[in-house]
Amino acid sequence: MQQASILGNLEEFGVLKSCGDDAVSGTLKSEASGDADDVPSVVEFGAGRGYLTQVLADCYRIKKILLVERKSYKLKADRSLRQKESVTLERLRIDIEDLKLNAVESLQGVPYLAIGKHLCGPATDMTLRCCISKQCNQHNDAPSDSTCCLIGLAIATCCHHLCQWKHYINKRYMLDLGISKDDFNAMTWLTSWAVDADHGSDLCGTGSFDLQIRENEHVESDPNTYDVKNMVKNMKAVDRAVVGLMCKDIIDVGRFMWLKEHGLECELVKYVPSNISPENRLLVARQKS
Repeated sequence: MQQASILGNLEEFGVLKSCGDDAVSGTLKSEASGDADDVPSVVEFGAGRGYLTQVLADCYRIKKILLVERKSYKLKADRSLRQKESVTLERLRIDIEDLKLNAVESLQGVPYLAIGKHLCGPATDMTLRCCISKQCNQHNDAPSDSTCCLIGLAIATCCHHLCQWKHYINKRYMLDLGISKDDFNAMTWLTSWAVDADHGSDLCGTGSFDLQIRENEHVESDPNTYDVKNMVKNMKAVDRAVVGLMCKDIIDVGRFMWLKEHGLECELVKYVPSNISPENRLLVARQKS
């Protein structure tokens, strides 16, 4: 369900587009005209066994696949993907932090779609930085050549409690909000509350973040004695979950804003209900048409 929703959001956003029995990149549909070189490649970051790419390759006319993963896995989708005569598959065993896409020979001049479903914490920021060069023209803020081949991306953010200030992609956004490095570290810790609660009801009513700190009869009336520790102790699980979700969204909105600043059209969507997974935010982006 989660994989299908990711692809569905890419299609709804116009990055992918179905054409009868065939499907190609929506961004390059008018240019494809049967030329294999015009069909984008897919780069899956934090690919694991590569099953997300396998679903994509089964549903869309993809010619080139690059799987990026630092660990070794058994039961990979590689064998099934290699059996597709029209698919060229390459697996890179490397840390995303060390990857330079410009140095990958098979991607030279090839339009590509970046995807990722298991990019825990800072891996999301490393992926964004890898796909979109930091080296922009300081005068007109135009992206460098390294961004020209990126047609779109879909990244399911997760494990925000692992995020690190040194890797976070949009420190300026946080600082403009008055959030310091120490505040950011505290906020990442609070994000764990979002996945601790029972989400069987899909957290109804929390879409607008209507957090209510309920009074507790055991709390002393003197505000000086009612410190943060006591407040947290007396918060109900659903309220803690809402705080955690708010912190996760602040982190993801910073990433969203960073992509917009680099000239991409983007959306931050909830791609599955919370009762399926509380880690349900998807960042989708594409080059402006």
